[in-house]
Amino acid sequence: MLGAAIGGFVQGLSGFAFGLAALAVWAWVMEPQVAGPLVVFGSLVGQVLALPAIRRGVSVARVWPFVAGGTLGIPLGVAALRAIDPVGFKAALGAFLVLWCPTMLLLRRPPRVTAGGRLADAAAGFGGGIGGGLGGLTGPVPILWVTLRGWPPDVARGVFQPFNLVMHALVMAAYVASGTVTAAFLPLFAVVAPAMVLPGWLGTRLYRLISPEAFRRMVLALLTVSGVMMLAASLPRLL
Repeated sequence: MLGAAIGGFVQGLSGFAFGLAALAVWAWVMEPQVAGPLVVFGSLVGQVLALPAIRRGVSVARVWPFVAGGTLGIPLGVAALRAIDPVGFKAALGAFLVLWCPTMLLLRRPPRVTAGGRLADAAAGFGGGIGGGLGGLTGPVPILWVTLRGWPPDVARGVFQPFNLVMHALVMAAYVASGTVTAAFLPLFAVVAPAMVLPGWLGTRLYRLISPEAFRRMVLALLTVSGVMMLAASLPRLL
């Protein structure tokens, strides 16, 4: 319940990072085979709860290129597991986030990418889909991309939250189809979902009080922490 509550609050505030927050508790008390599906389930619940708060920023025209690219990327990521070491992939992505995101935080006028259109957006979604297939990392690439786009917080969340919702729904469907998630998970799901409701609501209320610049910095800071955790988990295994 504590992990779900912390994750729900962070996701309500930022629109992502449920797993980053919840695993700070769950990693100490449960096996990865249990924590992984719980993170996917909690992320789905949190995104559904937060959608009313960002509904004004949701645009199908903006979201569909990301979703189309991500849907194509997931099976390629799964297939690439045979040729690419997922631990090495996490280390490389973590190193990139640790180097790039603090640099963006220090810049007084961060770069803004306006070129590429929907094709570039689809490529960002494709990268997220490959990351999801390789190791459940659907979020970092699209979230970093919408930050580079310079979109307002409601618009950015209106893209990466629906994208992550669809991607996690596909992963959950794969878990169920493969037997990874069984009826034994239902009591755990019944604990996680209610524990998220109030903290998630508080997070979305606090999100309304912060400025666009504060939101940008919060997203980059969370991506930096995510990169550090990826490096911490992967480097010892690589070395």
